[in-house]
Amino acid sequence: MSTDSEGQFEVDGVRLYSKTWTPTGPVKAKLILVHGYSEHVNTYNDFMPLLAARGIKVFSWDQRGWGRSARGASEYGLTGNTDRVLADIAAFVQDKLKADPVKVPLFVMGHSMGGGEVCTLMGDTRYSDLVSQVRGWALECPFIGFTPDAEPSVLKVFLGRLAGRVFPRRQMKNVIPPENITRDPAAVEAIRNDPLCHNTGTLEGLASMLDRTNLLASGTVQVGSNVQSILLQHGTGDLTCSYDAAVRWVDQQTKVTDRVTKSYEGGYHQLHTDLCKAEFTADLVAWILERSEKVEAKL
Repeated sequence: MSTDSEGQFEVDGVRLYSKTWTPTGPVKAKLILVHGYSEHVNTYNDFMPLLAARGIKVFSWDQRGWGRSARGASEYGLTGNTDRVLADIAAFVQDKLKADPVKVPLFVMGHSMGGGEVCTLMGDTRYSDLVSQVRGWALECPFIGFTPDAEPSVLKVFLGRLAGRVFPRRQMKNVIPPENITRDPAAVEAIRNDPLCHNTGTLEGLASMLDRTNLLASGTVQVGSNVQSILLQHGTGDLTCSYDAAVRWVDQQTKVTDRVTKSYEGGYHQLHTDLCKAEFTADLVAWILERSEKVEAKL
């Protein structure tokens, strides 16, 4: 069992909507979720209680431009550039490392766009000390490369970048069909009918996301030995983010000795709502608790 609570997280004078799922029993580990494109924390309301029921306290927030952190349609997709995105994530992680009174290992999980963001954070030397304090990094279908059918044309990317220099806050719809995200019909309809899954980015935000993806896919972003553990969970049937690119990137991180890749045959992009969600959840919980128990054994 668990309880949930809503709140606000303030960074650089901006208040962002946040949510916490707390176990009713002993807390064995803490997990921070970094959500993906056109998502928000309340799209995880069926998933997070499953983790909390196993003793994992979960924290998350709606990133700038998404969910309840956007104060209206005019703010949809206003994420800022990569430096802004990483600074927000780092501030949230730092807050949960320092402010939360429960002293248990902290893990960070990123889904889709959020997965690409945390991979970028792991490899950014400006955050080396912070990264070293995180016990493990879980990646759910991270955006490290496009699938062939989803990749935009070179011309579209070029024109978008050109316009973005002049109109960085210009909004642009980039619709991901709900039926490409999960194989569960009920989950598909939930996404389709959620007004906060608005599929709206800005030219600056979308260009920054593409830049991060290119740096990851090319192997430019490499993480150091300060990263303790990485878990990759990816569906082989993902129609949005490249399974092969994600597996290749994790395989390249040779300075991290504890790397685990879990593949889900036929699984789509949102594994926590897909037909394989029970297996996905069990694997994630086992990975977190195993590494939390090792820390407890050393104390």
